[in-house]
Formats: sequence, structure tokens, C-alpha cells
Amino acid sequence: MEIVFICLLVFCTVFTFDFLHGRLQKFFLYRRRQGFEQHETYFRSLISSNIRYFNKVDLETQHKWLFRTYLFYRSKKFHYVGVEKTDEMPILISATAAQLTLGLENFSLNYFHDIYVLQHDYHYGYYSLPFMGHVDSSGIYLSWDNFLQGIRSAHDSSNVGLHEMAHALAYVNFITKTDEDKHFKKEFHQYSKVARPVYQDMQRGRKTILGDYAATNYHEFWAVSVEVFFENPVRMRHELPELYAAMARLLKQDPHKVLVTSLAAA
Repeated sequence: MEIVFICLLVFCTVFTFDFLHGRLQKFFLYRRRQGFEQHETYFRSLISSNIRYFNKVDLETQHKWLFRTYLFYRSKKFHYVGVEKTDEMPILISATAAQLTLGLENFSLNYFHDIYVLQHDYHYGYYSLPFMGHVDSSGIYLSWDNFLQGIRSAHDSSNVGLHEMAHALAYVNFITKTDEDKHFKKEFHQYSKVARPVYQDMQRGRKTILGDYAATNYHEFWAVSVEVFFENPVRMRHELPELYAAMARLLKQDPHKVLVTSLAAA
């Protein structure tokens, strides 16, 4: 009888926990959606006027992008170093994170609680060259001047926001393993089967749309690939079709298709 009683007690405890956990999740999601609805118009106006790609995706994807931007924005603490804070800063930075992870289930980069915004290029550690941004265990760092130039300049294959969020995404999946996305981790190995030969050829001198900086190390190759994937998908798909296809599967997004569809609808 004691064994039966203990089994029943365990079952009831697990059932009650699952029930309450599910109800709490729904409650908090409901509250977040209520908060989001109050900000949605402002978020949409700000993002659509600064990130051209946002205007290319369909309305359902836009809504998802906006809501995830809001959740990311609410989950981080933004610090402003040598730059005067403006309302647009945390929203646009959050929007780039949401853009990158739009196709993934885990999108919050939960390991990172702090994001540091600086005005210009800055020096970090013992490196002689200035940085536009970097990621380490203390947080995500971005220079605002370079960030703005990246999101507002079309087709230059440079976007420091996407670049650093790509580093952060790899960081939470492969270094801290605190916010792992099962699809991303599994598919990244398939991506690497295509990407590593391209990277190795570039280290031997091959020139590609990714540029010389992508050959610095494999971490930078990944981050630069993300920039080009979103900034210049037509040329990347033409010149590096296998790499482009691998990234589309990895991120569950296809910017080339988005652009073709938007042009057809225009």
C-alpha cells in the first residue's frame, strides 16, 4: 500500500506542477501580449523606417518579429557608455536579434542579460585595432554609429548588429549551452560541412562575396556569413549557392525568396 500511495503522490505532484506551470506560462504570455499591444504601433513605425527588410516580409511575419522584439527588449538591461540614450536604441538593437532568430524556437539569448551601447569604435583588451562590437561572458557590446550605418545602408553586406547577434547565438548554443535551440545545434553541423571548405579555401586566398575578414577565423566566418545572408542574399545565393541553402535551412529563413516575393507583389 505504501508503494501505491507514494506512486499516487508522485503522480499527483507531477500533474499539479505541469498543470500550474502551463497555466502560469499562459498567464504571463497573456500579460506580455497586453503590454506589447500598447507598444506595437510605435515599434512598427520605428522598425519599418529603419530596417528595410522588415517591410519585405509578410504581415504575419512582421507581427511575429515585432512581438519577439518586444520580448527581447523587455528581457535585457541596456547600458549606455559615452553615448546619450535614445528610445530607439534598445528597440532597434532588439529588432536585429529578433530578425536573426525569427525562424528558431529559442530566440531570447537568455544567457545575456546585459547589452552595452557605445557611441563610436572602441578598444578592447590587448587588440590594437578598434572594435565595432564584440560578445563575451559579460554581455553584448555594440557601437551605435556602426550599428545605425549597418541597418540603414542597403546591400553593403555589412551589419554590425546582425554580426554580433550571430556571435551571441553561437555563444549560447555552443559555449554556455544555456539557451540551446535543438534545430540550430543539429543543423549547424550540416551547415559546417558546407561552410568549412569555403572557409578553408578563403584562408588559402580564394576571394568571395564574404570578404577577407571572414577568413580571420571560423567564428568570424559564421558572423560575416549571417551579415551577407540578410544584406545581399541575391548575390550570395548566386555565388555561394550551397552555403546559402545551408544557412536557409539552419536559420529557417530565406531572404532571397522574401525579396523575390515582395518584388512580384509590388
